[in-house]
Amino acid sequence: MIQHPDKNYIDFIEVEIRDQHAYCFHVDREPDGKPWYHDIKKFLATREYPENATNGQKQALRRLANHFFLNREIMYKRTPDIGLLRCVDVAEVVGLLEEIHGGTFVSHMNEFTFAKKILRSGYFWMTMESHSIHYVQKCHQC
Repeated sequence: MIQHPDKNYIDFIEVEIRDQHAYCFHVDREPDGKPWYHDIKKFLATREYPENATNGQKQALRRLANHFFLNREIMYKRTPDIGLLRCVDVAEVVGLLEEIHGGTFVSHMNEFTFAKKILRSGYFWMTMESHSIHYVQKCHQC
């Protein structure tokens, strides 16, 4: 640590609240009935932005689209080792959690190992870790 020349000096943190939508990785539900990857999928298919999208939102969508691959109607996320993970929506998540945790695989495990097992199985969604934590906490055998 170093001594600051002015001992009473504190940097302030500015917090900004925005009225417009932002793309983030912590969306738990689908309020409009569309999957979490709808805008990315539409952009990859047609190269068109959503209506009323600002320049910042357009830039965020372009950056996100670099990490995804569209094969007909199925969306995949690219991994660093050139692998592809199938993107799933909320309707498929519940079945996957049940099957991987206690179905055919029959391997009760902790939350983070469970999330890694889902990745190794070839599936991806943005809130995978939080879903796996909640699912394992509700499991009576674990």
